[in-house]
Amino acid sequence: MPTIDIKDWNNKKVGSVELPDAIFAYPYKEHLVHEAVRNYLAGLRQGTHKTKTRSEVSGSGKKPFRQKGTGRARQGGNRPPIHRHGGTVFGPVPRDHSYKMNTKEKKAALKSALSQRVKEGKLVVLSDMSVEEAKTQSFAQKVAGIGIDGKALLVDTMENTNAVLAARNNPRLQFVDALHVNVYDVVNNRYIVLSQAALDRLTEALSNER
Repeated sequence: MPTIDIKDWNNKKVGSVELPDAIFAYPYKEHLVHEAVRNYLAGLRQGTHKTKTRSEVSGSGKKPFRQKGTGRARQGGNRPPIHRHGGTVFGPVPRDHSYKMNTKEKKAALKSALSQRVKEGKLVVLSDMSVEEAKTQSFAQKVAGIGIDGKALLVDTMENTNAVLAARNNPRLQFVDALHVNVYDVVNNRYIVLSQAALDRLTEALSNER
């Protein structure tokens, strides 16, 4: 089992914790991580794109000239696609881009992404993530003080209101609840910072086979 130090906001070691191999030493499976990220981004797509067909564009369906005898190509109206301001053929229509992914695969992808951060030494555990005031600047200094020099995913409970508010206005910090961690957030952030309580909740959720 990999062992990781537990720190406080002063970057001092206050203990250590053993990380279960089944989660934090999981083999890296790039194809699963890729599929989980793709699945997450597909779910974010609005799918509200739309073009008008010939039945929806404005204009008359009246025949512009007689069928035969003019020497011109026959026409049935001014809304066919070959006309200016005519309808679009096979254009995009509103649709749901999301698709289902096996829960077991999602968990395996998350374990894989977390294990990679542990291997890189980019996973930090804090004894307590609570702060006294919801100040963006002071919170950023606290995070930098524990050795974080890039984008970080902060994992704790959303009841930690001061930390949630302090991180909200900082583009380099993202705060999520322990039960809402997803593969895209882990991959998209260089560091993962968890409170000890959040680590326990996340471990329990990923240990559950269902």
